[in-house]
Amino acid sequence: MSLRVLLTGANGQVGWHLRRTLGPLAEVTSLTREELDLAELDRVTEAVRDFAPDILVNAAAYTAVDKAESEPELARMINATAPARMARELAHRRCLLVHYSTDYVFDGSKPVDKPYEEVDPAAPRNVYGQTKLEGERLIVESGCPYIILRTSWVYDIRGKNFLRTVLRLAAEREELRMVTDQFGAPTWARSIAEATAIILARCLAHSSRTAKWPTGLFHLTATGQTTWAGFANAILEEYESLRVSMATPEELPPLKAKKVVPITTAEFPTPARRPRSSMLSHGQVAHAFGVLMPDWREQLHLAIEDMVCR
Repeated sequence: MSLRVLLTGANGQVGWHLRRTLGPLAEVTSLTREELDLAELDRVTEAVRDFAPDILVNAAAYTAVDKAESEPELARMINATAPARMARELAHRRCLLVHYSTDYVFDGSKPVDKPYEEVDPAAPRNVYGQTKLEGERLIVESGCPYIILRTSWVYDIRGKNFLRTVLRLAAEREELRMVTDQFGAPTWARSIAEATAIILARCLAHSSRTAKWPTGLFHLTATGQTTWAGFANAILEEYESLRVSMATPEELPPLKAKKVVPITTAEFPTPARRPRSSMLSHGQVAHAFGVLMPDWREQLHLAIEDMVCR
């Protein structure tokens, strides 16, 4: 009998890519938000029971960081209570849960040159981070085998995210004002999906040898670091470089914005407080699964190339 994988959030940034990267590993059933809304808790329980997966990859989440401040219960239901329901059902049959979490479980007070380790104390500064941390803890307490992957500054060429927002604003404005005192590693959703496939392949190999799933919490982000202003400037540079290198550059419209103006967090207040440093250490995931994520700038180059040339 073939291995069964249930994927939730299949139309999200990471989920959309997972539909493609997980296919060679198993029989994948993909559920979109329309097919399984994690706010409907009884449906979550029913889905896990009905599909009876060997592995559940939960790529669904409440990710509207600022909106979560005014919708804490909904954010908690989707980010904590629903994953806990999944985990409890999977625990009965000792099946594996793969779940994504966030750098926002940390307060960002560590020096930028000292990335957060998996064992560092968590102290979220906003509701989103609190609910994601609660989800982590409930999964661990459930007793099911789990792989929790914390990532950061996720973007893609689809959906609502920083990359697409910058390109939209750059087509409308002559300059962009971006925060320069928050630090992180922009991570392409496709890179996360590809790394997840490698991790699952190693989990399957381990399970075939030992009849047990490996379990643990790992950080999974691009290497290198930048700021939101640096990220925005790199987006403009990569777009323009690709545009001028095309045989017919007129097919790709030039951007109006020519520069990024650095501003402080204080000059750009938001409902949710952000950590100053979102830098996460990659040592554990490399040691456990041999996963080495590309540098953030390399990922960005490939993402924009993919966006323009598709």
